[in-house]
Amino acid sequence: MSNDKILLKAEHIDKRFGITHAVNDVSITIKAGETRALIGENGSGKSTFCQMLCGIYSIGGGTFTLDGQEMHVKNQVEANKLGVSIIVQEMGTLSGLTVAENIFLGHEDPFMHYGIKDTHAMIKEGQRLLDEYGFTNIRAGAMIDSYNFEDRKLVEIVKATYMKPKILIVDETTTALSQNGRLELYKIMDAVRADGRSVIFISHDLREILEHCDTISILRDGEYIDTVNSKDVNEDDLKRLMVGREIGSAYYRTDYGKPISDEVVLSVKNVSVYDQIEDVNFDLHRGEILGFGGLSECGMHEIGKAIFGASWGRKGTVTLADGTNIDDIPSAIKHSIAYASKDRDNESIILNESIRNNVVLPSLDDLAEKHILKSGKLNKFAQEYADKMQTKMQSIHQFISDLSGGNKQKVVLARWLGKGSDILVLDSPTRGIDVKVKQAIYALMSELTAQGKSIIMISEEIPELLGMSDRIFIMKDGKINGTFNRSETLSEEDLIAKMV
Repeated sequence: MSNDKILLKAEHIDKRFGITHAVNDVSITIKAGETRALIGENGSGKSTFCQMLCGIYSIGGGTFTLDGQEMHVKNQVEANKLGVSIIVQEMGTLSGLTVAENIFLGHEDPFMHYGIKDTHAMIKEGQRLLDEYGFTNIRAGAMIDSYNFEDRKLVEIVKATYMKPKILIVDETTTALSQNGRLELYKIMDAVRADGRSVIFISHDLREILEHCDTISILRDGEYIDTVNSKDVNEDDLKRLMVGREIGSAYYRTDYGKPISDEVVLSVKNVSVYDQIEDVNFDLHRGEILGFGGLSECGMHEIGKAIFGASWGRKGTVTLADGTNIDDIPSAIKHSIAYASKDRDNESIILNESIRNNVVLPSLDDLAEKHILKSGKLNKFAQEYADKMQTKMQSIHQFISDLSGGNKQKVVLARWLGKGSDILVLDSPTRGIDVKVKQAIYALMSELTAQGKSIIMISEEIPELLGMSDRIFIMKDGKINGTFNRSETLSEEDLIAKMV
């Protein structure tokens, strides 16, 4: 538990991006030994506030004081040395480097001798840390690119915590982790807290916030709203503080017993990808939401890539109702299949491009007039679909890299909404999304299926699977291990029994 010592004082913190006031005069005090949640809708300023604290962004105004000393950091390395570390929402490791090089990036001095790096010593120390954390499946000498999104997150956890920072910022990290990975992160957060240091925890999972945080600060539209004790509030209280009004609790579908159409729009036959999925067979029906769930490394994420033609060395067939085989990404897009990856920044968007260019990308052939693209037409198209997803932005010409994680996801969905795809493969569609936008995305999914479109939803969130799916396939060891139809009596325990 926290004591009376003030570890971090943020006073009148301010930040603008052009005309957008991302953080507006925010003051927060955090005590030693405290886990403080920072919550708010997408674009409320949570991540921007933390990125100023850890040196990713320069401070627009105000001061941070850490352990009695005012901070003046120019970059993340300087912040690390003062005792502030962050685990970011998206990918925080660098391709082309080893695991060990990523862990010690910016802190190579102990391994340098007369200007030469002792690679062996770095790998040895990196492996010692990985083993100490229990991440024994990760090899310090291996290239980081050989590991999946979750394992790279585990490497980031080691990188951010091995130096025992005074302030550990966990920014939407749990959405990238399996249940086991989350449990490991919670243990690390508890250890930081028990050691008299502090955690700033950002998450849209309000149940997770209430279970793992002492206090909760709420931001809305860049402004500080309130700080409450976790024991004094419930999820509905937090939703009201975040949004500024009551919002309904009915995220999910309420219909049961609706028959699934007999019309098959996609058939997956004997699909295998070496060491990931094996002999997977299923049909997707018109107007259906087909859910895939499971534990880490079960193969469910590879299912989405295999359907979209994005798997290397895939065997078996993915066939549309008219007999068309889908073997690559261009064929998938041409034949009205959309795919939104869990790894948003690396696989679903082009970070260093505008919102406009991201939205129009799969629709360029449709928008061209005699092979000529007209800027006005592209602008109108992008504006229409970005607005339909209620994307918080300065304009469609803003770089997508400047958006919050939730607003990036809105752009991904706007892209495929604009394309008018008939089959949508959505991997973790509400990852990093606030409660109000979750409702909007679920409503959109129901609207699309009512129009006759079909959705494959891959999710690590069991309530989401139960709440939105017509059928659920549970994956284990690369195979379908259980099949369930939508039912009011279907429980989380039923799904978990097939996962483990």
